[in-house]
Amino acid sequence: MASKYSIGVVALLLGLMMAFQFRTSALPPATVSADRVQGLTMELKDLTAERMSIEAEIRDLESRLSAARKGNDELEVALRKEIERTKVMAGVTPVEGPGIEVILRNPPPTDGTLGGGGDHLFTVRDEDLLRAANELRAAGAEALAINGQRLTGSSEIRLAGAFINVNMNRITPPYRIQAIGDPEALRAALEMTDGLAAALREWGVDVEIKTHPHIEIPGYQGPSTLLFAQPVRGQSAKTEGS
Repeated sequence: MASKYSIGVVALLLGLMMAFQFRTSALPPATVSADRVQGLTMELKDLTAERMSIEAEIRDLESRLSAARKGNDELEVALRKEIERTKVMAGVTPVEGPGIEVILRNPPPTDGTLGGGGDHLFTVRDEDLLRAANELRAAGAEALAINGQRLTGSSEIRLAGAFINVNMNRITPPYRIQAIGDPEALRAALEMTDGLAAALREWGVDVEIKTHPHIEIPGYQGPSTLLFAQPVRGQSAKTEGS
């Protein structure tokens, strides 16, 4: 009987020891110290401040990038407008606007020929067309064309045998000059007393001048590549240093 009690006591002690061991291993981890908590709190504040600073820097950079893109877009628009304006001034692009149309018809033939103007004195010449173009330019014409040939700074109007060439293209009468500008100012430049229109009419040329609220003038279609002329190297530096 005593051995049975001894075995029971041993079993009870083993059970208590195992229960205590289980409770000991199931205890929560040790509590973090106050100093560690304070350190972690300060570290969190520093990281938060750093994150906010980085976010502010990102917003600033994005704002600068947006402004730069906007500036580039505006610059591109300005450059395109300048290119278009230069092309119009060079005469290589079609234009439209108010202006006048001048039609010059040679006098009817007096010697049985079909061409009109039996006497060359009464035939429209290249110099007459050139004078008309110069008069219109001086009156403010912004674009000119003769029989559909756009006049540019390099255009030539010259007699070639019995015909007149403009931009190396043969034109025949009647000669139709189109000019874009102030219609009244352009008309007045040709209709002035003892002006070109009066002189041509005196020679027998039929001069008809019409004002139009809208005229279309084509662009120059001839060659425009320079074969021999080249920019002078260092010219800009010389100009700045002078």
